Formats: sequence, C-alpha cells, structure tokens
Amino acid sequence: MARTNEKDGIGGFFRNIPEFVNQVKAETAKVAWPTRRETTMTAVMVVIMTTVLALFFFGVDNAFNGLAQLLLKLVG
Repeated sequence: MARTNEKDGIGGFFRNIPEFVNQVKAETAKVAWPTRRETTMTAVMVVIMTTVLALFFFGVDNAFNGLAQLLLKLVG
C-alpha cells in the first residue's frame, strides 16, 4: 500500500515533536498553578481527613469485632 501523506511513519513522528513541545508549553502557561500556601493547606487537609477516616474505620472495625465475639460466645 502506497503512502499518500509524507507525515506518516517514523519520519512524520520526529517532524511533529517540535510542534508538540510548543503546544505543551502553551498549555502549561495557561495552567493556574496553586501557591505554596494553597498546596500546604491541601496537604494538611489530606492528612487530617485520612486520620479522621482511619479512626472512624478503626472504631467500626472494633464494634463489628465486639459484636462477632458476643455472637460467638452465645453460640459456643
């Protein structure tokens, strides 16, 4: 099958790299990057929420464990 477009294949790939890099730079310039303070606050919130959820699931796990132990004592 004959190629109808010069940009097909490996050669076309390498010719498109500079255009791709320029597009990436242009899109990166449009990004609203967070400030150091925003990043720090987000990280702190993640740690707090992770801790709260860990404590919640620890409590739920202990409650179910206690219930299972109680039911096993009744059966045995």
